[in-house]
Amino acid sequence: MGNLIEVNDLHFSYGPLKVLKGINLTIPQGKVVGIMGPSGCGKSTLLRHFGGQLRPTQGSVKFMGQVVHQLSVDELYKMRLKMGMMFQVSGLFTDLSVYDNLAFALRENTDLPEEIIHDLVLMKLHAVGLRNARDLMPGDLSGGMERRVALARAIATDPPLIMYDEPFAGLDPISLNTIANLIRTLNKALGTTSIVVTYDLMASLKVVDYLYFIHNGVVAAQGTVEEMQNSQDPFVHQFLNAEPDGPIAFQFPSKPYVEDLNIQS
Repeated sequence: MGNLIEVNDLHFSYGPLKVLKGINLTIPQGKVVGIMGPSGCGKSTLLRHFGGQLRPTQGSVKFMGQVVHQLSVDELYKMRLKMGMMFQVSGLFTDLSVYDNLAFALRENTDLPEEIIHDLVLMKLHAVGLRNARDLMPGDLSGGMERRVALARAIATDPPLIMYDEPFAGLDPISLNTIANLIRTLNKALGTTSIVVTYDLMASLKVVDYLYFIHNGVVAAQGTVEEMQNSQDPFVHQFLNAEPDGPIAFQFPSKPYVEDLNIQS
């Protein structure tokens, strides 16, 4: 099995703010890969390059051998049909029921008859423990239930790649553990490749096969869970142990505070 995604020297800026400064990584087929790092390090920006929503200022992302930013609109649309996405804020259609949220992708992208769509939707909802919630509206769901529906929608079309953007944020411990186990179980059952972007250390360690740590726009460290837990790298040590002092600064880069206050010395 080869690599589903290959990222080579990826650079990207939001105006003058350089976010990605030369990312290099690979996502092997069939694995669950974690991408971790402090808030604002560019994790979600990296995902948007995978899906072609952003174009790099330098470097490239290859998906199934195709350079994403070189694809035409039609080619990009076909490529995205091979990707499932669990958004950071769930992203459910608020005016559609749970059932119709899942059925939407199947109706839009396949010619399947409604009775087959019905069975597929119930199958996905059953996988996340919410088959009997199919008639509820998103506003009727708890935070944990909403995340599980979003996960079911991400796998609705059985895509080769599923991306999870902060899937554990805001969840209670029971819901968090449930989502973590589902990601692992579904990846194995469906034979897919999964990317988990998160800053939740303990949850990700239960799920992933391999970890990339991003800091200052580059891959600061990488390895298996065991390798990262035993790492002596200062960045990894600070992140894994939630220490306030280390390479990861709390303050966003800026000029000295005194200068902003116009205090005369």
